[in-house]
Amino acid sequence: MNLFCADLEGVFLPEVWIEVAIKVGIEELKLTTRDIADYDVLMKKRLSILNENNLKIQDIVNVISRIDPLEGAIQTLDWIRERTQIVILSDTFEEFATPMMAKLNFPTLLCHSLTIDNTGTIKDYNIRIKSQKREAVQAFKNMNYTVTAFGDSYNDTEMILEADNGFLFKPPESVIKDFPTIPVTKNYNELKTMVESFL
Repeated sequence: MNLFCADLEGVFLPEVWIEVAIKVGIEELKLTTRDIADYDVLMKKRLSILNENNLKIQDIVNVISRIDPLEGAIQTLDWIRERTQIVILSDTFEEFATPMMAKLNFPTLLCHSLTIDNTGTIKDYNIRIKSQKREAVQAFKNMNYTVTAFGDSYNDTEMILEADNGFLFKPPESVIKDFPTIPVTKNYNELKTMVESFL
């Protein structure tokens, strides 16, 4: 049986932290895993910026609630779900996810969580498991699924390389350059063609 694993932000939704950065006017929050490959370094930087600027969880959720899926994302995700099973593997957080998942008709999402104090301050982030995207793909393969994985950033390359099949979706040039063997799709039509080739 086929199982597809996909990233969330940059594939079906805009990058949440970029949207937050625009809303609050803090340029450094625009950095994502497209820019900084080490997720731990990236998240520590983000939490430090939030703390310095007294930004709370509700400030982030308020921005997220206004984010719409990328144009064509809902139709593409529904198209995939009509043909096969898909799981979203994301480095987002449960506390961010509800408004985002509602707009995508609630696909299955596996992600991380946050530690938040009673003032709404985000104190820490909790990785479910190290290299969770790769580990999830490996676990699905151990269950005798044929796994295809796709995403757009450095933090997706481990799962793509671990999967039976994989490809990038609209990645930055830096990722293409660093991972020249991974096929690239540039729009949802190309993504659908790639999906069909693995079904």
